Amino acid sequence: MGRSEAPHDLPKDDDSLLNPGSQTQSSEGPSQQDLTTEVLAGRSKSSGLCFSDGKCRIDYILVYRKSNPQSEKREVFERNIRAEGIQMEKESSITNNDVIFVKLHATWEVLCRYAELMNIRMPFRRKIYFLHRRYKFMSRMEKRINKFRGWLPRKPMKFDSDTLPDLEENDSFTAPFSQQRIHHFIIHNKDTFFSNATRSRIVHHILQRVKYEEGKNKIGLNRLLSNNSYEAAFPLHEGSYRSKNSIRTHGADNQRHLLYECWAWWGVWYKYQPLDLIRRYFGEKIGLYFAWLGWYTGMLFPAAMVGLLVFLYGVFTLEHCQVSKEVCQATSIIMCPLCDKYCPYMRLSDSCVYAKVTHLFDNGGTVFFAVFMAVWGKIVQLEIDCLSQEEIRPQFEAKYSKKERMNPISGKPEPYQAFTDKCSRLVVSASGIFFMILVVIAAVFGIVIYRVVTVSTFAAFDWALIRNNSQVATTGTAVCINFCIIMLLNVVYEKVALLLTNLEQPRTESEWENSFTLKMFLFQFVNLNSSTFYIAFFLGRFTGRPGAYLRLINRWKLEECHPSGCLIDLCMQMGIIMVLKQTWNNFMELGYPLIQNWWTRRRLRKEHGRKVKASFPQWEKDYNLQPMNAYGLFDEYLEMILQFGFTTIFVAAFPLAPLLALLNNIIEIRLDAYKFVTQWRRPLPSQAKDIGIWYGILEGIGILSVITNAFVIAVTSDFIPRLVYAYKYGPCAGQGRAGEMCMVGYVNASLSVFLVADFENRSEPRSDGSELYGSPVRYCRYRDYRASPESEEPYAYTLQFWHVLAARLAFIIVFEHLVFTIKNLIAYLIPDLPKDLRDRMRREKYLIQEMMYEAELERLQKEKNEKKRHDRSHHKEWP
Repeated sequence: MGRSEAPHDLPKDDDSLLNPGSQTQSSEGPSQQDLTTEVLAGRSKSSGLCFSDGKCRIDYILVYRKSNPQSEKREVFERNIRAEGIQMEKESSITNNDVIFVKLHATWEVLCRYAELMNIRMPFRRKIYFLHRRYKFMSRMEKRINKFRGWLPRKPMKFDSDTLPDLEENDSFTAPFSQQRIHHFIIHNKDTFFSNATRSRIVHHILQRVKYEEGKNKIGLNRLLSNNSYEAAFPLHEGSYRSKNSIRTHGADNQRHLLYECWAWWGVWYKYQPLDLIRRYFGEKIGLYFAWLGWYTGMLFPAAMVGLLVFLYGVFTLEHCQVSKEVCQATSIIMCPLCDKYCPYMRLSDSCVYAKVTHLFDNGGTVFFAVFMAVWGKIVQLEIDCLSQEEIRPQFEAKYSKKERMNPISGKPEPYQAFTDKCSRLVVSASGIFFMILVVIAAVFGIVIYRVVTVSTFAAFDWALIRNNSQVATTGTAVCINFCIIMLLNVVYEKVALLLTNLEQPRTESEWENSFTLKMFLFQFVNLNSSTFYIAFFLGRFTGRPGAYLRLINRWKLEECHPSGCLIDLCMQMGIIMVLKQTWNNFMELGYPLIQNWWTRRRLRKEHGRKVKASFPQWEKDYNLQPMNAYGLFDEYLEMILQFGFTTIFVAAFPLAPLLALLNNIIEIRLDAYKFVTQWRRPLPSQAKDIGIWYGILEGIGILSVITNAFVIAVTSDFIPRLVYAYKYGPCAGQGRAGEMCMVGYVNASLSVFLVADFENRSEPRSDGSELYGSPVRYCRYRDYRASPESEEPYAYTLQFWHVLAARLAFIIVFEHLVFTIKNLIAYLIPDLPKDLRDRMRREKYLIQEMMYEAELERLQKEKNEKKRHDRSHHKEWP
């Protein structure tokens, strides 16, 4: 059928290197479908995961087109690959003779050499389990808990132990691989000692450091992919994820099939994730992502439950809320128009529905929930660490290969970037970031102008439904337009962040990812939350008062809050953006690959018949799948981190946010699993020591959430004004209590009086309000604490205003100090790494050192004994 290439200087695109069974005939003669059948019949031996000899396992696949003009680069690149000891075999595609698959296999010698260079940890010795010290009290408590568990049903969320295989490396200590101590590692079979994921990672490491042209920058597979010399590069999946036989009776056909049945199948949505299997198949980096996602989703359960209870508390106390009662009964209170000219006078009772909806989110449980979520955010910031080795990026290595200095840790020379060069690049990058943030602020300013202009337009609308709800219509359309702008700017941000990150020339892959991640997060966070910050803290705060409005460009009156407050606008903004963003992300993550793969299958069935795809070799099946995102797990992490920000930063205004996040994440875990296992090509398994810069971003969001929630409660909601009224100005003033009966008269006390005759000419409404009372309106009311028009200082701030302002500032200070104290106390009492686990890790490190020392002594003793026996035998030869 074919042969593996020896490392000779053979021309790359020569058809003689192709498997004979894979070459198709000319278009004249039999039909394409008959030719395909003949090819499949001749390729039966090579339809698996190995070369045509059935022995050499395929570790990596490269794909190119013969019509591509970059043949010289491919020739040099593949010649250098063979010089590294990588075996190679080529086959053309069944469905397209122009597409060539290059199959790569790393020999045992190559794997051992690079495993030592890459410091890959391999199974060293069997683990010695030990019982940690237990206290008598804890032992008695554990016995009672286990007895109570015996009455409960068996753990439905865990898989049966018979379903999941025992992974060998989990029961063994691991140590960096060394060829000198190879006899101390657990090697039952050389073909399976290095897992498929490890083999692929080693081959990819080699491909990233092979030259394709003379020159310091002409190196690496990534550059060949970017200039289209190769069309694709990927490791293979380990067979099909489906099987005709049941996994319960016949077991799993391969690890991919096992992952599908135990993880990616929607029927196991309530089960725990098999993290060891995920890590073994996809690598530590993807395993860490799903471990963090599972932890975060599990922690959303208590947050969603408390948020739902706060919302239900608002529902059950709605009929007893004195403020909403007074708003609904205030038929005699006439409110001033919300915009110039076209907005009419309105009764306060017309906003009865909005007052009741506001109470659902702004009630007595809101402050408790804000404190709870601030503490909850600290618990979610779990630091996950693994062991990994940092590798220098090939691009950095090529760029600064002429400048070297000694690494203080390894003692080896390595490429060095001068301080001045690094600083100049960082300054340019920071300037680009600042400019893009200004673009976002400009977009928000445009949304503000839209809101200011359209509120008058909707107020003059012919349709009564829109005219009577002009402010709600303005908010709703502004949110939808804002969402469209967010999605459009995201496309620009990606290209700008990539350009700035490559300009910085980070030293390692992790530094590159961290730099790119920070830029993209800043761009998207500002883009997604800038309008929300405007509504929460600026909307209605700087509008002035009737008769002396502050105007934008001395023309448009700034938008005011609804008579029921600004919180309803903030709730609408968060609810719409959160639902639309999550729906769009889920569609793009799964819907787009599903549609693409369906279209590919449809095209193949139409051109080659229905039975062709079932006989495809694995590399052809994987090639027809969608490639993983160019930036790895960035999109997945970014989606969850932005969701975490929405869940914590403004949670005081929207207690249902954790519930929406929980429902989304339950779907998200299986959606991502299904996508990784069935719709994507197998991503390159890679190591990671932690979740990277995302942990620092989580900490930053946690700090920001405390500050914003304090301001939301103090500034946006009516919690503080109500508290001041209850204790200082209401019926219960001086009595030290603040029940619902203490809020009698609050609505009237929170509204100021305005003389209609004091309106500016451009603000005076067209209607004089005769339709409400039968006579022109003389006075109207507005939300503020100002003196009456007949007082000595008309419209001056009252003493109640200063009391409320002082209470707001005091609440912000007390709230922040209280929450940060609780968070720091919890961080001290509950460390990121439990003491028991830390002791086990230290003991494992100690035991590995002891075992390596003992193994080395055994080797030296064995060599010494062999030398003695050799000397004795040599001595006996003499007479």
